[in-house]
Amino acid sequence: MSTAKEEVQKMLEQILDGSSFEDIQYHIYVCEKIERGLKDIEEGHILDQEEIERRMSKRLGK
Repeated sequence: MSTAKEEVQKMLEQILDGSSFEDIQYHIYVCEKIERGLKDIEEGHILDQEEIERRMSKRLGK
C-alpha cells in the first residue's frame, strides 16, 4: 500500500498544470473520502437500502 504522500504525488502527475490550489485540495478530499468508503466496506460498516430509507424517513419527518 502506498503512503499518503505517494498517492498525492501520483495524483499531482494527473492533474492539469493550470489547476488551482482549490482544485488540488478538492481532488485530495475526494480521494480521501473514497478511501474511507472502501475501508468501511472492507470492515463491514455498511447499511442496506432499507436501513438508509428508514433513517432518511426519520430525519425528514415522514
